[in-house]
Amino acid sequence: MFVPVAGSVRAVGRVVPFVAPAAELAVMKHHGSLADIDLSYGVLGSYVTTHEIGVDGPLREYCVRGPNDVADSTEWVTEIGWPIFRADAESTVERSSG
Repeated sequence: MFVPVAGSVRAVGRVVPFVAPAAELAVMKHHGSLADIDLSYGVLGSYVTTHEIGVDGPLREYCVRGPNDVADSTEWVTEIGWPIFRADAESTVERSSG
């Protein structure tokens, strides 16, 4: 999990600033408590693996609606992003000419 910020951030304990590189992502929304978010990761990871589209890079979690927004965990929404490569015509041309 990370928190997007504008400007510089001071390291505190084990928390350090990190700039996530730009990436194409396969995205899945997890609805509800984070207690079972591993199941959503499993579904998304299986899809990416089955279709052989995964690339190296950090996974992303975006808290769309969480405990700071609503107390009821059944209303929480987290987007999980898994880095993938683009297979559309534009990226194919870019890859072959580069």
